[in-house]
Amino acid sequence: MSTVLTLPAVPAERACEERVFVALAALHGAALVAVPSIPVVALGLWWNVNTVSHNFIHRPFFASRRANSFFSAFLSLVLGFPQSFWRARHLAHHAGRRPRVVLTAQLAGECALVAALWGVCAASSPRLFLTAYLPGYLLGLALAALHGRYEHGPEAISHYGARYNLLFFNDGYHAEHHAHPGARWTDLPGLRRAGARSSRWPAVLRWLDSPLESLERAVLGSRLLQRFVLERHARAFERLLREVERPGEVTIVGGGLFPRTALILERLLPEARLTIVDKSRANLETARRFIGDRARLVERLYDASAEDEADLVVVPLAYSGDRDAIYRRPPARATIVHDWIWRPRGKSRIVSWLLVKRLNLIRP
Repeated sequence: MSTVLTLPAVPAERACEERVFVALAALHGAALVAVPSIPVVALGLWWNVNTVSHNFIHRPFFASRRANSFFSAFLSLVLGFPQSFWRARHLAHHAGRRPRVVLTAQLAGECALVAALWGVCAASSPRLFLTAYLPGYLLGLALAALHGRYEHGPEAISHYGARYNLLFFNDGYHAEHHAHPGARWTDLPGLRRAGARSSRWPAVLRWLDSPLESLERAVLGSRLLQRFVLERHARAFERLLREVERPGEVTIVGGGLFPRTALILERLLPEARLTIVDKSRANLETARRFIGDRARLVERLYDASAEDEADLVVVPLAYSGDRDAIYRRPPARATIVHDWIWRPRGKSRIVSWLLVKRLNLIRP
């Protein structure tokens, strides 16, 4: 029998800690029976894969191997695919190797259960199966695939939003999970480490970073858009800068492509020394076309957890790190954060309703 697909037992005292997941899996199954609709099927599958199913893979819930096998079979029915197959693929992912699935009695039984369930559903209510369950199932798989893709770049990426991690049992602590795959979900926040890659978006919404870059490139190609963007941002910056002592050193995070912040602060703070920090050399080369040698360009990933020696730090909307951590612990004595218009923090000024943006001034 393959060691990959063996469901190990856990001590009885530890199994009790995970009973909440068993109850939630039961509620998921009940919801599928009571409200068999596309949203329930899709969202339930996506949520379960990243919470109950994922935790069960790493830390089986019962002291009895037989009980773990029964629960694996139950999850297979709820999810619509064999839990043992998913477990083999996921553990191979953590091991950094190609998945090798061995047909065991457990896997064969789960495949038979899923096939039987689908056959009964299709025969008893073909319309419901074809118009609700099957589309919801495919949508759920797509959400799960999107989630998995954006949780991993060159390395695992975390999201530290409190609401998401409450609903998804700290699934957002993904860099920490990869560093400690056997850790309980409640322990992951305590394993948070400086320098871990993070995003302000949950994994399934992380594609929203791409439209921001597309908009930047649109501005880059239009003088009319450049003038509009500069005027709107300049008014908000000018009002916020009245609230701080005139800075001598300014760090601008990002600033590649169209370096609006550098162009504005060059005019509003002519005596200040500007430094643009960007991890993309191509973006810095584009910025130099606009700013020339009037700002120092530094090619590196900005670490907001380290104290910045600058008097003022400006953080862009496209910042890929933990924006909430900057609000909790600003890196300089004055920090201006670009944010969405519905997220005011500290002293705040709207940039433009059309751009759906505001600037937030934060102090330690």
